[in-house]
Amino acid sequence: MVGNLRKACREIAHILINMTNETGIDALDARLIELLEAEPRIGVLECSRRLGVARGTVQARLDKLTERAVVRGFGPRVEPAALGYPVTAFVTLELRQAVGHEHMAQRLAKIPEVLEAHTVTGQGDMLCRIVARTNAELQGVIDRVLASEGVQRATTVIALAEQIPYRTLPLVRQAADLS
Repeated sequence: MVGNLRKACREIAHILINMTNETGIDALDARLIELLEAEPRIGVLECSRRLGVARGTVQARLDKLTERAVVRGFGPRVEPAALGYPVTAFVTLELRQAVGHEHMAQRLAKIPEVLEAHTVTGQGDMLCRIVARTNAELQGVIDRVLASEGVQRATTVIALAEQIPYRTLPLVRQAADLS
């Protein structure tokens, strides 16, 4: 009997998951993401209790959201300033076209202070978020970036204050039509 109940729960969870649009999320997904954002250390069982759904449903939803890369991780968010890197800069790189973006990304990935790099349109070819301990150290990081084969020019903008921290919950709510 317990085996049949588990099988039925798995089938119901599978049906519920497949009801979610493959390219979007529904209200339950949004509530689950919001709960995990607020309390990242919460367990699946507690999530199911708070959301009023079966544990299997929560686990299946998490698996599906992870598989589709809607949820990309469950690790801690680290604040660079708390690690001693209070200076943030955005650096636009102009690259020699022969080098290629992937090659440049591999080189940038070896510099710990480069937190992100994106291929962009417009004046430059790549936009990087870089941190440093001081402005002088920032210059050293930029010099290391410029020393990478393929960089023609860099334009740097230093961030003075963070007005809106990185966030995704408003987007999650909008994607689930909950706003």
